[in-house]
Amino acid sequence: MTTNHLLEIKQHRQSIWIDNLSRDIIQSGELQDLVENQGISGITSNPAIFEKAIVGNVIYDADIEAGIRAKLPTYKIYESLTFADIRSACDILRPVYEATNRLDGYVSIEVPPAIAHDTKATIAEAHRYCQEIGRENVMIKIPGTESGLPAVEQVIADGINVNITLLFSIESYINTAWAYIRGLEKRLAAGKDISNIASVASFFLSRIDQNIDAKIDAKLKKGVDDIAQEAKLRAIRGKVAIANAKIAYQEYKKMIQGDNWQALSAKGAKVQRLLWASTSTKDPSYSDVMYVDALIGPDTVNTLPPATIAACADHCNVANRLETGVEEAYQLIESLKDPDIDIDIHVVMKELLIEGIDKFVKPYQSLMNSLEDKVKLLSPV
Repeated sequence: MTTNHLLEIKQHRQSIWIDNLSRDIIQSGELQDLVENQGISGITSNPAIFEKAIVGNVIYDADIEAGIRAKLPTYKIYESLTFADIRSACDILRPVYEATNRLDGYVSIEVPPAIAHDTKATIAEAHRYCQEIGRENVMIKIPGTESGLPAVEQVIADGINVNITLLFSIESYINTAWAYIRGLEKRLAAGKDISNIASVASFFLSRIDQNIDAKIDAKLKKGVDDIAQEAKLRAIRGKVAIANAKIAYQEYKKMIQGDNWQALSAKGAKVQRLLWASTSTKDPSYSDVMYVDALIGPDTVNTLPPATIAACADHCNVANRLETGVEEAYQLIESLKDPDIDIDIHVVMKELLIEGIDKFVKPYQSLMNSLEDKVKLLSPV
């Protein structure tokens, strides 16, 4: 029999989640099979995923018509569809949630993207989503923006599981880890249980390489002074995201060795695992599993779109590599300052965060527009 490499990855204490959700995979039994037989132990979703699932799919029509009869506004119809899918997925993953003592088995849903810079609205929506979905193993996605992190701290203190998303820079990851710690400390100080809270910090990968590779290609196209400069530029192509992730993991290790975390751990707190996101390879010249093979290691999650899951099951080269080449990773990031390369990593990370929010807002708006069209089509004359 062919080896399913997804199952091998579990032996290295890394969880594989799927970055996809639709009613089709729920009702067909595909999701059940992925969970029971393929080693998938969690789900992440976002507006782009729901847009792809809902638009042009008749499977949702009956529920849309029910929403029309109930005179619900379009956004409420959207929520009725997605919340139902989230509940069903949570139920399918509930055995994983229980078997892993709440380490895995989560389904992530994002608060409305338009409120990424509104702390109070984010807190309120996180509570509303949790209450209306009504499943212990739901995880609320909150962007790791300047306004998002105080919301993370508060909802963690309130006992809500959180997936902090859109993390690119090491600094933003460190701030995220501290928001989690402060939230747990606040909850503990209020005399509440902290052993039943989970969080992941979603560190994005391929978008970093896309951005930096485009800058390198522009420099090469413009022309370089000599072969040595060209070699330096080509040497970092497709390498920065993985180096950045390896450094983030070193920061994670420092964090869990600190006094603040040790005190929380003694009270039963669960570590906030790093989650590798944006893991589909955008450049066809790269391996389609490069963001899986290079970052296998303990106490982490990798969330993969369906095509990457299939590719990894088939040909991932499984070994614990998260802590190999760490010194080289630091050197590579430092080399960006070389005058021959001259790429400001801080500027790149700011660009990516702005683009990242935009990439969540636009599909959400597009989905609302498409759903509005479908409502008009299905509404009785």
